[in-house]
Amino acid sequence: MERKSYPTDLTDMEWEILAPLIPPPKEGGHPPTTDMGEICNAIYFHLKTGCQWNMLPGDFPPRSTVYSYYSKWQGQGVWEKFNHTLGSQVRSKLGKSTQPTALAADSQSVKTDQRKRMCMVLTDVKR
Repeated sequence: MERKSYPTDLTDMEWEILAPLIPPPKEGGHPPTTDMGEICNAIYFHLKTGCQWNMLPGDFPPRSTVYSYYSKWQGQGVWEKFNHTLGSQVRSKLGKSTQPTALAADSQSVKTDQRKRMCMVLTDVKR
């Protein structure tokens, strides 16, 4: 049975871009039985709606599986890879350099213990 579609679902084109960025399963382990696209769709649904993990609609993979991948990918930096890749592609389509050339920050968005490091980053950007 095909599940209901949600506005947060990845398009085929988006999935084509993101799929190669997902870490492969561990060698020698149990082969994955869950569709990684559905895991991503469930995670995006959770992030967009703000629902609790146990409130994910039942037509997504089990919440424990979804949360497990979300947490593991967070630790592996997968979300940063997603954001960097998609951001670069958007900038490229807009005719801009894939890497931003400026950074804006204010003291309200930088934690106190990170101010010195942020100042060093800003100095490097200005060079």
